[in-house]
Amino acid sequence: MLQTSQLTRFRRFLSGAALLAVMGGAAGLTGRLHAQASTTTASRAADLQIGLTYSGAPISDRSLFLYESNRLYGFGGYATLDFKAHYGIEVNIRQLNSGSGDKVYERTYEVGGRYIRHYGRFGPYGRASYGRGVFNFRNDAANLAYNLYAFGGGVDVNLVPSINLRGDFDYQKWMGFPLGLSPMVVTAGIAYHFH
Repeated sequence: MLQTSQLTRFRRFLSGAALLAVMGGAAGLTGRLHAQASTTTASRAADLQIGLTYSGAPISDRSLFLYESNRLYGFGGYATLDFKAHYGIEVNIRQLNSGSGDKVYERTYEVGGRYIRHYGRFGPYGRASYGRGVFNFRNDAANLAYNLYAFGGGVDVNLVPSINLRGDFDYQKWMGFPLGLSPMVVTAGIAYHFH
């Protein structure tokens, strides 16, 4: 059962995700994005998708051996905007929480470039991003923010013309974190693909 402070943090996170979805929806309605039934972007100005994710990250860093949790799980959101057939940008936000009640969480905000190829319904991609991470230490001992960079990749699968499924892996490096923090985050997601 979620505690009141966890519910408050989750509500704040969802409000940020909703804002991202509204902004993306407004962009999709401007008429500047031209769509086709095909998943490639060769003949349209841009390709937009906005989605929700569920992620898990093991705590394996040597700096975290005192924490009760050995995994963090949580929800997030993402948006991609591909300007050309293979190049675009991606925004990711995540909130990963400890399940053991020790109040540990990681909240990340990332933006960066991505490279994607299309093979029928499948779109494998790679990306590099930069962002900010907030780490809440055990039992609210401290709540500190750090810059981070990340490398990742995965595949988007076009289920139906307006729905994409995603499998993703993200390797993060939190700069300046005491003794180092390098989470490896595995994510599954679903997105609305604007036409």
